[in-house]
Amino acid sequence: MGYNDRGGGGFRSKNGPREMHKATCSDCKQETEVPFKPSGDRPVYCRECFQNHRPKRY
Repeated sequence: MGYNDRGGGGFRSKNGPREMHKATCSDCKQETEVPFKPSGDRPVYCRECFQNHRPKRY
């Protein structure tokens, strides 16, 4: 399975735009959309909160 087979990275797959799924941000509780179906066993963050959880680059 190649990178594009998973629709990775926000790029369009050959089937068009990625399907987005509604979710609630685990931090700010705002409704957001994510490019994967949340499974419920891991936190989901909106774009802004996700930036706060990314490892810092040095």
